[in-house]
Amino acid sequence: MSYTFREQITSMEQFEQLKEQLGPPGKLAANKARPGLDDHSRDYIEKSPFVMIATSDAEGHCDVSPRGDAPGFVQILDDTHLFIPERPGNRRMDSIHNLITNAHIGLIFIIPGLEETFRVNGKACITCDPELLKLSAVGGKLPLMGIGVEIEECYLHCAKAFKRSGLWQANSWLPTEQRPSVARLLAAHISVSFPVSAEEVDEQLQESYTKRLY
Repeated sequence: MSYTFREQITSMEQFEQLKEQLGPPGKLAANKARPGLDDHSRDYIEKSPFVMIATSDAEGHCDVSPRGDAPGFVQILDDTHLFIPERPGNRRMDSIHNLITNAHIGLIFIIPGLEETFRVNGKACITCDPELLKLSAVGGKLPLMGIGVEIEECYLHCAKAFKRSGLWQANSWLPTEQRPSVARLLAAHISVSFPVSAEEVDEQLQESYTKRLY
């Protein structure tokens, strides 16, 4: 069954009418974006162990990918430049492919327990700069490459999404037995191409998590 979206907004004129209904942004939202980091935003990034990276390829196909490590794993090089080490992943390298064809990037930094997030928009490149790779070594293991980010704007994002979702409220979390089985989910998707059991998938996932984090 396919669904057809009705009453689509397809023109800027329609968009402007919606904006009129919503009203202008408040003074805080309208004036919060900055072209570079200050001491407060540096402090946020230095304490963040997790960032979501949004990219798209030259044709506009989008991707959002998580990156996480110990707080401060994203290197602040100066007020307008960041370095994100590329740790071992699933080797699809979607973000890397996209950034080679389209340099635009969006980041959302998250600190557990803090409902406000910090956003960065700008342009990025893939770099194998040995000095930056050395700064990102863990246990003597250096990443093969990383993402260099040139900041064009950055700002704090309000907490409404986190408040609505109750994301950091442990009493809102699903009990373990009610959570989706990622092994069964992944096995069902892979089995379209070749047969694999949930047990086999779980075994491979656990091996990857325990042996190939860095």
